[in-house]
Amino acid sequence: MITLTEENYIKAIYHLGNYGKDIVNTNAIADALNTKASSVTDMVKKLADKDYLNYKKYQGVKLKKSGINVAVNIVRKHRLWEVFLVEKLNFTWDEVHEVAEHLEHIKSEKLVNELDAFLEFPTHDPHGDPIPDKDGKFNKIEKTALSHATVGMVYKCIGVEDSSTNFLQYLDSNSIGLGTTIEIIHKELFDNSVKIKLNTTELVVSQNVAKNLYLKIL
Repeated sequence: MITLTEENYIKAIYHLGNYGKDIVNTNAIADALNTKASSVTDMVKKLADKDYLNYKKYQGVKLKKSGINVAVNIVRKHRLWEVFLVEKLNFTWDEVHEVAEHLEHIKSEKLVNELDAFLEFPTHDPHGDPIPDKDGKFNKIEKTALSHATVGMVYKCIGVEDSSTNFLQYLDSNSIGLGTTIEIIHKELFDNSVKIKLNTTELVVSQNVAKNLYLKIL
């Protein structure tokens, strides 16, 4: 039986490693999970023994197919619960992440499949991220960070990289959400801030905001 802590490690490695494709440095895992490097080394050795990943000292770790399957299942549950919380329990998109972090560890496959059906098989969570189906397949999203968008072009907001409460509340306070139309007015070379237009309102956003907001060209 895989433990909650082991699942958290596998999920972190999955995201850090570009959905399990790349080798991940153990220091990066320690930073992501806010733990000691020595603790990470102990855990990845344990996960390697359980055949979830490959670990090479001084090089890093890479998930095996079994580890990727675990990670995708956790991601599926997390994102389905976020949809449920927003659509059925009236949570806002900035409130759901922490709750879903707990619910994603529920082991019942039947419950998750029934939840998926109850929600009519959603393809994206409230933050615009794709939801894997029961076979672990999901549609990849063609997206561009606001920081890489082209001046003069018009885009639609389709997702966020940062799902923290503070960031999502910042977006809400500036009337930015999924589906918002955004025109790129100007990019400031000095600090990489971006001036955008939302309907008739112009707004200057910082580099940190720009790199965490995903767009699709209209």
